Amino acid sequence: MTGFTRLVLIALASLALTAPASAQQGTPVVAAAVTEVRPGEKIDAYAPRFGRTRPVIAVLGENSGTVMSDFVLPYGVLAQSGVADVVSVATQAGLLQLPPLKIAPDNTVAQFDQRYPDGADYVVVPAMNKSGDPALLAWVGAQAAKGATMVSICNGSIVLAKAGLTRGHRATGHWSTHQSRVAAFPETVWLKNTRYVADGKIVSSAGISAAIPTALALVEAIGGSERARVVATQLGVGNWGSAHSSDSFRITFGDRVTAVISYFLRPTQDIGIPVADGVDELALSLTADAYTATLRARVHALAQSDSPVRTRNGLMLVPDMVAGRGKQPESILPGFDSTPSALVLDKALDDITTRYGAAAARFVVLEAEYPWQGR
Repeated sequence: MTGFTRLVLIALASLALTAPASAQQGTPVVAAAVTEVRPGEKIDAYAPRFGRTRPVIAVLGENSGTVMSDFVLPYGVLAQSGVADVVSVATQAGLLQLPPLKIAPDNTVAQFDQRYPDGADYVVVPAMNKSGDPALLAWVGAQAAKGATMVSICNGSIVLAKAGLTRGHRATGHWSTHQSRVAAFPETVWLKNTRYVADGKIVSSAGISAAIPTALALVEAIGGSERARVVATQLGVGNWGSAHSSDSFRITFGDRVTAVISYFLRPTQDIGIPVADGVDELALSLTADAYTATLRARVHALAQSDSPVRTRNGLMLVPDMVAGRGKQPESILPGFDSTPSALVLDKALDDITTRYGAAAARFVVLEAEYPWQGR
C-alpha cells in the first residue's frame, strides 16, 4: 500500500519515544466492535443487465494518488480472465498517479458515463489519497444507485464508507485502520480476520495481498469456478477463499525504531524495474510496491524510450526513466521471468532481505498484509 500505510508507519515511528509502554511492547489495540467472521464468503453470481452479454467493470482511480497494487492487481486479474469488459477510469483528465507508477487511463468518469450511461456492473475502488473528494464520492454513489456492485480493495472501503454505502453492511479493510474505521463509521459492521467480505452489492477486501483472491472470487461469480481455477493456476494461486488472520499483523516498538532509522538515517537507493510492451503488470506492481515499502528504495519504471508502454493486459504505462538518458538508477532489477505473477512477491521479499535485512522485509509484509513465512 505504497504511499498510504507507509505514511502510517512513518507517523507511528515518529511517536515511538512517547508511545505507551503497552504499545511499545507491541500489544495490539482491539476495537470495541464485535467482528463476526463468516467462513466461505461468496460474491453473488453475476446477473446480466441491460442486454449485455458480459459485464462492464470500472477500475477507478483518483488522479492525484491511488494505491498502485489496489488498482493494478484487480485490473490485471479481471482483464486476464476474459470474463468482462474491464475499463480503467480516473476522476479527471490527465495521468493517473499510482506511486511510483503512472498510467494513462481509458476514460475519465465523465467519458465513462457517456460510454455506459446505464452504469457499470461492478466498480473496483482502491485506496486513494483524497478519499473524501466530493466528485469521487458523488460518482461512486451514482454508480451504486444505478445498481453496480461496489468492490473495494484494502482501504478503498473508506471511500465506500464516506459515500455512505457501507452503512448497515459487513465490510473490511487493511488491518492497520480497523480501529479508526470502527470509530469513524460505527453503522458499518467492520470485520477482521478475513481476506474479503461479500455482503450483497458491497464487497470489500483486506490489504494488498487480498486483492488477487478477491478478484478471483469475482471471476468465479461471473465466469464460474472452472474459469476462476484456470486463471488462479496461471497466476500461481492455490486458494482464493476468504480465510485469513489479520490479527497476526501488528506494528511493534522495534518496527517503529526501524522506521525512524530507515527513513531518516539510512540512504535511499534508486531502483529501476525494466518495462516494455507486454510487461506483466501484476508482477510489476507487486515488485514496485515491495521495494518502496522498505523505506529504503525509490522505484522507477525504466524503459528504452519515453513512449508509453502497453502492459500485458492493456494498461498504458508511462515510464519515468529512460535507459541511458539523464539520471540512472543505482541498481536495475532483472527482467521478469516465467515465475507466476502471484509468486513474484516472494522473490522480491527474498531479495529485499538480502539487500536491506529482515526488518525491511517485515515492512513489506505489514503493508501488503501478506502471510509470508520468510526465509
